[in-house]
Amino acid sequence: MKITLVIFAVIVVAIVLLCAFAPRDFQIEREITINVPKNKVFGEIKFLKNHEQWNAWSKKDPNAKREYKGTDGAVGFISSWESDIQDLGTAEQEIIGIQDGEKFETQIRFKKPFEAKFSSYVTTESTGENQTKVTIGMYDKMPVPMNAISLIVNVCLGNQKKIIQNMDDSLSHLKSHLEK
Repeated sequence: MKITLVIFAVIVVAIVLLCAFAPRDFQIEREITINVPKNKVFGEIKFLKNHEQWNAWSKKDPNAKREYKGTDGAVGFISSWESDIQDLGTAEQEIIGIQDGEKFETQIRFKKPFEAKFSSYVTTESTGENQTKVTIGMYDKMPVPMNAISLIVNVCLGNQKKIIQNMDDSLSHLKSHLEK
């Protein structure tokens, strides 16, 4: 009985320490330079329906059930999907901010396979007459104990590597799509 109590106490202390020291902010950013003027790049990214052409997650299930509400390219537009593929699940993405020509912000709300939400963004910066640096990112602020769960899922289980790969693939597809 003492051994069981000691093991239980060690596990509880480990969880408390993990919650105390795990970061509460989660952010990933990736970037690419596209050889196209900024206005053309931003004109592509500000419409969520366009993302289906180059977004790596959308490409995982082209047959996902999709629905749209509102005016695409405007704050409040919602794109929702339902897929049996776990990476996509059931979720919706809402445009929450547009700084014309500069920044496009959304919130993604997952319902399945788990409930979660986070914010994402795409920024454009002119680096030359016909060159645009595109940065995509996602971020979230997490309360305890979600910060510990996020650390375990994203770092220890390798989910963060998958997210980075999908972001890199999305940027690569966007580059190819716009430069053709």
